[in-house]
Amino acid sequence: MTKKRLALIPQYMSQFACIGSACEDTCCVGWRVNVDKNTYRNYKKIENPELKLILDKHVKRNRSNPNDSTYAKIVLGQDGVCPLLTEEKLCKVQQELGESYLSNICATYPRIANEVNGVFEQSATMSCPEVARLALLNPDGIEFNEVEEEFGDRLMFTNIINTNKKLMKNKIEHYFWELRIFTIQVLQNRDYPLADRLIMLGMFFHKADEYVKTGRSDELPALIASYTNLINEGSIRDNLTDIPVNYAIQMELLKELADERFFAGINNQRYFDCFAAFLHGIEYTLEDKIEEIAERYHAAYENHYLPVMSQHEYVLENYLVNYVFKNMFPMSKYESVYDEFVVMVLHYALIKMNLIGMAGHYKEGFNLDLVIKLIQSFAKTVEHSKIFLGHAFDLLEKNNYKTLAYMSILIKN
Repeated sequence: MTKKRLALIPQYMSQFACIGSACEDTCCVGWRVNVDKNTYRNYKKIENPELKLILDKHVKRNRSNPNDSTYAKIVLGQDGVCPLLTEEKLCKVQQELGESYLSNICATYPRIANEVNGVFEQSATMSCPEVARLALLNPDGIEFNEVEEEFGDRLMFTNIINTNKKLMKNKIEHYFWELRIFTIQVLQNRDYPLADRLIMLGMFFHKADEYVKTGRSDELPALIASYTNLINEGSIRDNLTDIPVNYAIQMELLKELADERFFAGINNQRYFDCFAAFLHGIEYTLEDKIEEIAERYHAAYENHYLPVMSQHEYVLENYLVNYVFKNMFPMSKYESVYDEFVVMVLHYALIKMNLIGMAGHYKEGFNLDLVIKLIQSFAKTVEHSKIFLGHAFDLLEKNNYKTLAYMSILIKN
């Protein structure tokens, strides 16, 4: 059963449609696929002998804390491929029985649904190559439309928030809309380089965190207005020019984080290829001093990354704007709004690091196709890994790397 509902969506969602077997990185390979309770029961009733044999063998009940959404799972092959994927890279269930027999996750991916004050929001994850192209390659930036769309009963919400509840009064959640709008406006302010925009947001959220911890959440609108004036007037520029660039520290921090992902295992060939190109591009060896690696990293940045990305900085801007909208930044899951900022910078810095090394590897061949390949495969490998993100955040916290000074070093080249 479907019904119409008012929805807020980024423009790229109106253009998106799955490209099926033409996709260069199918969503049916490389990660766990949960099966909801209703779908599991429907699978048990299937009479098609070929499908029944595959489903009975590969769809197994989850034994650890299952719920209606994670009632069962599809056991993938040793190569990480879903056993229901055909040679043409299409789903055998959908081919034989129709979309209604897909699990909720398979039917809705790569879409992400949230709800804010009763308003439905839908965006998508960059782990889908077609979404990544549509969202990231728009030089005009991401815009949002309020539309009326049809949605079925299987809609799954990732986050739900109601900022109008009385218990939210004078709490930071009450100012979610203002904080998110301010964040997107700063990220899309092209009067400043993207690195400066992120550093300005770091200054703001560091101060906002102080307000929250001292019981002054009701002063957040005034703080937003103050920073908006500083940014629009340009008087904040002097603070930005004094921030030093330190490639050795940046390389040391980022490489430690990258090793965490690498040694945890990379099961996506596209990201493995990108990571290998990154290492080759900075000529990384265990024997070299970090200062020597940092010199090569800087050379790759100046000679090969900057000539391409200075003309296409909107790609990373679009990634960050989508991140903010999709994850309901700054109200996701961390203890403070500043911690939310730290995690966003972590994503940005790791992507930038990989791209700089890749630019050093491909040299004049470095292009936007490679940028999309990295961001898409990074999203599939890293963004969808709660374990890695948890370890990376703990690493920053343990080594006292969450300070605004260290965040600025991660951001600025």
